[in-house]
Amino acid sequence: MTNPYRATADKAAIGLSLLCALHCLALPLFLSLFPALVAIGFQDERFHLLMLMSVVPMSLFALTLGCRQHRSVYVLGTGALGILFLIASVALGHDLLGESGETLMTLIGAALVSCSHVLNFKLCRSAELCECADELC
Repeated sequence: MTNPYRATADKAAIGLSLLCALHCLALPLFLSLFPALVAIGFQDERFHLLMLMSVVPMSLFALTLGCRQHRSVYVLGTGALGILFLIASVALGHDLLGESGETLMTLIGAALVSCSHVLNFKLCRSAELCECADELC
């Protein structure tokens, strides 16, 4: 039985993870080109917390539902590792990791979470096709 929210949750989590990566990569360039953007507060730690509070529940929801369907714990583990990287980068921050270290940890976490959702999406699709084929027999 497929859950209609799982595919939407996977896509939303991929988008949120990519937004994290884009934020880390593009923001320094953006801020150097447009100094007035510093006042907006995207560099603020609150933005990182907001993103984390969005990514974690969405990812856990989608990956857990997917894991129930396709039974690949590897996908869930990859997503969990990515989430741990994201949490660590926010918890340790640039004070302990340095700006480059925080960015690197965030990018690794976002990449792991995105990859796990892409795999989750593909495996669930494959499982749905197998269920449909079984029903035809």
